[in-house]
Amino acid sequence: MLCTTSNLVDCLKEWEDLEKDYQQVQETHRQYKQKLEEVYKLQDSCSQAIARQKKKLKELKVSLKELYLSLVLGNVNVTLLNKQSKFAYKDEYEKFKLILTVILFLFSFTCCFLFSYRVLDALFNFLLVWYYCTLTIRESILISNGSRIKGWWVFHHYVSTFLSGVMLTWPEGILYQMFRNQFLTYCMYQIGFVQFLQYYYQSGCLYRLRSLGERHNMDVTVEGFQSWMWRGLTFLLPFLFFGHFWQLYNSIILFRIAQLPECKEWQVVMCGCSYLVLFLGNFLTTLAVVYQKYMNNQDKSKTL
Repeated sequence: MLCTTSNLVDCLKEWEDLEKDYQQVQETHRQYKQKLEEVYKLQDSCSQAIARQKKKLKELKVSLKELYLSLVLGNVNVTLLNKQSKFAYKDEYEKFKLILTVILFLFSFTCCFLFSYRVLDALFNFLLVWYYCTLTIRESILISNGSRIKGWWVFHHYVSTFLSGVMLTWPEGILYQMFRNQFLTYCMYQIGFVQFLQYYYQSGCLYRLRSLGERHNMDVTVEGFQSWMWRGLTFLLPFLFFGHFWQLYNSIILFRIAQLPECKEWQVVMCGCSYLVLFLGNFLTTLAVVYQKYMNNQDKSKTL
């Protein structure tokens, strides 16, 4: 009898302990749910804040483009009203790039191999400044009308405009002559040969992809490599990377010239910095596109 009573007391004590533990678990679970709700609220708040920031950045980007156009063109409405006008302007942009590419190639060839006059060099650099300024204006108008020209491939035209302007102001002298032929040869390769190669093959690839419905009708050729070029245009990569490293080589040569005791021109350092920016932007952007496409292909092969 005594054993039965002691067992009952032990059971009651264990039951009380279990009840206390259960209440503690309930309290812990309640706190967990409360904290979880707070986390969800914080996540929603962060997501909403990020969405607002993205929207404001997009609006700021559009405002800056409109400001640039208003400063250059004045109070002019650059919005094209119908699709036919948009396509016509896009085609005109492509023809403009092609014609100027040929002219710049012939001009640089003439300056490099036929005539060595500073006046001709100045005209060539002035033509480059006008060309890149016009591209920035036309690209801003295209973007305002739905063209998807993004990131570095827009910004690098501004850098090229600055570089061409600095080259235009570089006075005649020994240091200028040291870099002249290298600059003109680079222009023949990058602005002439590579740009024409890109236009020829990108325009055909874009036409095919638009026909299949895989690209936007307002997409244009660019002076670089984008993800849609992966199918059929990877053979352009060696030409592009060679041009990128030529920009790095130009930068190194200019920085070496800047270290010479007789170097007094500020244009040497400015041109060196500009070529370095062009190299970093072009090389890293192209490398990022190639890496992203490679990783996407790896993921697809794993799923298969």
